[in-house]
Amino acid sequence: MTAPTIVYEDGEALVIDKPAGLSIERPRKGGASLEDYLEDLKLGFQRPPVAVHRLDTDTSGCLLLARNHKALKRFNRAFEERQVAKTYIGLVAGELADDEGTIELALAKVSSAERGWRMIAAKKGKPSITHWERIGRGKSAAGPFSIVRFRPVTGRTHQIRIHALAGLGAALLGDPVYGIGKDAPRTMLHAESLEVTREGKAPILARAPLPADFTALGVDV
Repeated sequence: MTAPTIVYEDGEALVIDKPAGLSIERPRKGGASLEDYLEDLKLGFQRPPVAVHRLDTDTSGCLLLARNHKALKRFNRAFEERQVAKTYIGLVAGELADDEGTIELALAKVSSAERGWRMIAAKKGKPSITHWERIGRGKSAAGPFSIVRFRPVTGRTHQIRIHALAGLGAALLGDPVYGIGKDAPRTMLHAESLEVTREGKAPILARAPLPADFTALGVDV
């Protein structure tokens, strides 16, 4: 597993470029997790940093870490008050009919013994909003795909993945839950950028370069 790289650092925050395949929390079945790298990410501080939000294990890119307890509370509040702006690059299977739009679909969690848990679009779910724009096209061994930049307003579990399926009509390449799962080696979603507004301080601005599995498909944004 490739170690995460730091793309932003100051006295209260780190933003790392999390590699795909690295879990935030230790998997039940064992394996690599962010915990393995926290000691190295102390960078002279007494305590290790703490992840403020979550990225799916398959998702690469910007992950915000708080370097002290006060910063963690401040950043949690920023997420609650929607003072955090994030962009993601996703590869959506097939061609899209439109170039841009906004997806507003409430999401709810369901589970079954056969399929485990997943999110679905449901009227009684939690309100969820994602802005999107197609920024390119590509082709893989599995067929054509659309390169989409997503700007989620809310931060629901699996929001972009289910909004792609239910809102755009096609899942992300490689998504084993909402798509085919075999058309790419992993769910092709990358947390491209992160901006956190801070009172009395310059905002946190971080950007994670596209990973090799994106560039190998000719994606260049």
